[in-house]
Amino acid sequence: MAQHHKKIYPDVEIAMPTRPRASLGLENGDPSPIRWCHQASPSLSLIPSPSQTPIQTLNLNPRRCCCKCLCWTVGLLTLLLFIVGATAGIIYLVFQPKPLNFDMTLSARFNVRITTDNPNKKIGIYYEKGSRLSVWYKDTNLCQGTIPKFYQGRQNKTVLNVALTGRNRYGTTLLNALQEQQQTGRVPLDLNKNVPVSVKLGALKLRKVRILGTCMLIADSLTTNSLISIKASSCHFGLKL
Repeated sequence: MAQHHKKIYPDVEIAMPTRPRASLGLENGDPSPIRWCHQASPSLSLIPSPSQTPIQTLNLNPRRCCCKCLCWTVGLLTLLLFIVGATAGIIYLVFQPKPLNFDMTLSARFNVRITTDNPNKKIGIYYEKGSRLSVWYKDTNLCQGTIPKFYQGRQNKTVLNVALTGRNRYGTTLLNALQEQQQTGRVPLDLNKNVPVSVKLGALKLRKVRILGTCMLIADSLTTNSLISIKASSCHFGLKL
């Protein structure tokens, strides 16, 4: 019976300790209490991997950047102005330029045809030297000329072609005024005459007198190489002893 009631224990392997128990201090029979020794582990510096490195944002001051850009711009402009000024100064010293002088003159030429008619049967006329014809625009003399010396007999009609030429220093102002007046189709002109003559009565030649005359003319235009058409005219004559 006793053999049948024998207890059977399971075969359990007892895990052997992996470390000796010398740390407990009991092998030598030391009754002193257990002393725990704590050894500080050395500090380790952990270097994160590149994937774990935090992204650092650059804290840039926009006002500081603007100041730098402005300083660079001002500096470049100053340098450029200095280079240009130095170049201009060198050119001036080398070449020594002088301003140009312009003299604007207006040249005018009129071909005046004069017809003189002497209907007298016993009176002849001598046209002497020193005559003068001139064309004026307002108070400006455009051109002048002279009548040649000749004798006009009794009951005679003579046609004279007189060339009047002139130059005016106020060319620009005068030309602009004439062009504006020409656009209206009515250019006012004055023809002044100062002609010395002597009258012959039969065989007697009288002393010299001057014929003074003024003709107010209205021309259509003053164009080159074209005939001037006189739209209106009014003449006055007198004698000067």
